[in-house]
Amino acid sequence: ALLTTGSASAQAPDPEAVKRGEYVFDAAGCLGCHTDTKNKGPRLAGGRPIKTPFCTFYGPNITPDPVHGIGGWSDADFLRALGDGVAPDGAHYFPAFPYTSFTKMSDADLLVLKAYIFSVPAVARPSRPHELSFPFAWRWPLGVWKRLYFMPGPFVPDAARGAAWNQGAYLVEAGAHCRECHTPRDWLGGRDDSRAFAGTPDGPEGEKVPNITPDPATGIGGWSRGQLLRALKIGLLPDGDFVGALMSEVVEQSTGRLTDADLEAIAVYLESVPAVANPAAKATAAGFD
Repeated sequence: ALLTTGSASAQAPDPEAVKRGEYVFDAAGCLGCHTDTKNKGPRLAGGRPIKTPFCTFYGPNITPDPVHGIGGWSDADFLRALGDGVAPDGAHYFPAFPYTSFTKMSDADLLVLKAYIFSVPAVARPSRPHELSFPFAWRWPLGVWKRLYFMPGPFVPDAARGAAWNQGAYLVEAGAHCRECHTPRDWLGGRDDSRAFAGTPDGPEGEKVPNITPDPATGIGGWSRGQLLRALKIGLLPDGDFVGALMSEVVEQSTGRLTDADLEAIAVYLESVPAVANPAAKATAAGFD
């Protein structure tokens, strides 16, 4: 696996770093939020609407354009943005940007990710402003929100678990940020981690996000390891249907590009999380559409 749970120093943006960074980029699903693929927008130039129960956010331009993108960011700026949710100018990012998970990524992975992003063509296109309504248009309360819901810091491997479990935990909890979409949220947008991965009927884009805990009745507890791997790799569900909507993007742009070893690690971890019953987000074929 190219993603690593260990600590590391900054790496130069050499061809090997760019290659490794592309794998991290795919694992993190960056393309989906930062490219307006529906309108055939330029790669990573932003404009993709992300509809949430609170507001509509638009993925910003993260190409290396120095004016409209992140071309002026230092390594420290990049690490602070993804690790602390803070922009170079000191402003807090809205948690629609999943820094609450990216904070768990190692510096090594974040820096090769930056190397890859800085290798794509720069696009001089302004980011589209978010469509924010009262009171979510204010940024100053985000500092309070962070104190309530944000726990910064890298992933710490569990010495009592095996290498595959720890690799799966790192992928699911950090780079791939599965918890962000598959966990219910409260009225302030904070995750209800007591029901982690239990799904929600009102996820991004207004879609139902299925329960992926091992609950046998409403989750994926009845799935075999092979069925789970096929869902992650090609989007094939146990009943012969295929995942749709946002999950189809995840498979096409992210999980479907991971190595078999990393997919196996993800399956090992997901099979180990606490089972939570949630009939409102039952993991049927319809639940993945």
